[in-house]
Amino acid sequence: MNGLVDRLQRRWYGGEAPGIGLRLLAAVHAALGALRRAAYLRGWLRVQRLPVPVVVVGNLTVGGAGKTPLIVALGERLRDAGWRPGVVSRGYGRRGREPLTVEADTPATDAGDEPCLIARRTGLPVRVDADRVRAARALVDAGCDLILADDGLQHYRLGRDVEIEVLDGVRRYGNGRLLPAGPLRERPGDRPPCDFRVVNGGEPRDDEWLMLPRLLDARALAGDRVLPLSAFAGRRVHAVAGIGHPARFFEALRRLGIELVEHAFLDHHVFAPHELDFDEPLPLLMTEKDAVKCRDFALPDAWVVPVEAELPDAFYEALLARLDGLRTAPAGAA
Repeated sequence: MNGLVDRLQRRWYGGEAPGIGLRLLAAVHAALGALRRAAYLRGWLRVQRLPVPVVVVGNLTVGGAGKTPLIVALGERLRDAGWRPGVVSRGYGRRGREPLTVEADTPATDAGDEPCLIARRTGLPVRVDADRVRAARALVDAGCDLILADDGLQHYRLGRDVEIEVLDGVRRYGNGRLLPAGPLRERPGDRPPCDFRVVNGGEPRDDEWLMLPRLLDARALAGDRVLPLSAFAGRRVHAVAGIGHPARFFEALRRLGIELVEHAFLDHHVFAPHELDFDEPLPLLMTEKDAVKCRDFALPDAWVVPVEAELPDAFYEALLARLDGLRTAPAGAA
């Protein structure tokens, strides 16, 4: 599986041209996507509106772009501003199909790694359900007055008041082709532009907001110990990342002077203890998203490195101004 992903990544981002088969499949993808968008725009399929504002956070590409740290930052800032936000997610990779409210101790296998991370970091109500509309209505019934939809730009059935696109500021749209010939779920020109575009690193353009990920102090996977990452500077460590773009995590650690033995896994990888039992006895640093799936592992000297998203105050001011306008002119009732 890793080999297939590597080959696709070379075609998407490495300048290697996709073959005719991938281009034909991309054409089918384009036709089906256009038909689906038209069905909602023309009213053949009904958009479900909620009585509270809905903010959708997602990306036009596949793979990690930084949605989860942004959802965490948004949830905390909106709560501080007086909103009662709740988060809906499909719960990618979880077992079972029943709707679920995610608690701090919910296993990642039941809820998905990202919903678990969001629930534990923020304490916000988080609901996972393949039917995002049903999940959002459950949160409204529970007292939420604003919905954050995780990774739902293409989920047109859920009506939205604000769309936030998250984009990898280095890789951006790759070769600009649709899946599977390229990394795009939708081409930017095929849909109305999002209200906000947040770029994770790189150089933002005039209509973009820069998000910088900041690594926080390392926390022991087991126990309450906390160490500054500077404690690992000049040392050799195992670095584990099962996220959409592991190189971003590795490079951030390297910039702090940490020498890495890299262990990259596929996004949402479900770990087994033996996969992290490395021959060389070194400290192990892992992402917070991976740690929620490994918290019961008996791993000596294992550390979790949380990430905090930093955005300009002007971004939050613009978003809050948009949402405050919706307090007096709420979305239509479902």
